[in-house]
Amino acid sequence: MVDRERFAIPRIGIWTGALEIVPASRAQELAAELEELGYGAVWLPEVAGRDPFVHLALLLSATRTLIGATGIANIWARDAVAASGAAKGLTEAFPERMLLGLGVSHQNLVSELRGHNYNKPLSAMRDYLDGMDAAPYTSFRPTTPVRRVLAALRPKMLQLAAEKADGAHPYFVTPEHTAKAREILGAEPLLCPEQAVVLETDPDTARAIGREYTKVYLAQPNYVNSILELGFTEADLADGGSDKFVDALVAWGDADAIVARVRAHLDAGADHVAVQALPAQKRGVPDQQWRDLAPALATLREK
Repeated sequence: MVDRERFAIPRIGIWTGALEIVPASRAQELAAELEELGYGAVWLPEVAGRDPFVHLALLLSATRTLIGATGIANIWARDAVAASGAAKGLTEAFPERMLLGLGVSHQNLVSELRGHNYNKPLSAMRDYLDGMDAAPYTSFRPTTPVRRVLAALRPKMLQLAAEKADGAHPYFVTPEHTAKAREILGAEPLLCPEQAVVLETDPDTARAIGREYTKVYLAQPNYVNSILELGFTEADLADGGSDKFVDALVAWGDADAIVARVRAHLDAGADHVAVQALPAQKRGVPDQQWRDLAPALATLREK
């Protein structure tokens, strides 16, 4: 872990791509509501929509204490100097409210979408972090450090997260993965897993929503390899995943069931859990789930 005071991130946040599908002004209103509901952070993805740094600037401007995190910013989308400048600019404007999540993304999103050579992702990440550390910055400098975590699933990337970042942001994982990640990272680095949830007690409905989520990520080899290392079989992953697999990756049921899964990550060593409420419609905003879950998740805010 980089040698500085540990980032004080609250224990519960929201991971969502839904703020991309509404006008920017509405996204700001929803971010302000998330803050009012007691969520400590909002994590934004990057694929081919709004630039996540621009989006975070809008959301942080509309809130007072909410932490804005990239989950994740793709290292192939901008060079290290550009990423360093964006992160420092946001950190200066919003001290200790910006968390830079960086990831190597996926072959199809790098080679096919962006035209880059997806070779040696671990080496690419190491070089990128070195490039950020060496990058010049001619603007007014932040008074607090740039905080960064890596999208890390497997041991070597987790080790790099412990060595050259503030910690890790594993996505599409179980509490069992969280326990293994904590063992690899050691005690000090941040560990901020994502957990998908569906506030729905009907098993068929909940699993149908969950399977729409799991099948997206089962098309990516890095997620498949990570899941197989947790003891699942190829049969578990077929057709979007077996019921056993979907239940393991997506917490569903009433609020108590979802709190229990989030608590399992915290008990396994997570410092923060980025809760992703899955909407019933593919392009929906799960704002009612955010509201309904907030009181129950509030019980986990304090250690």
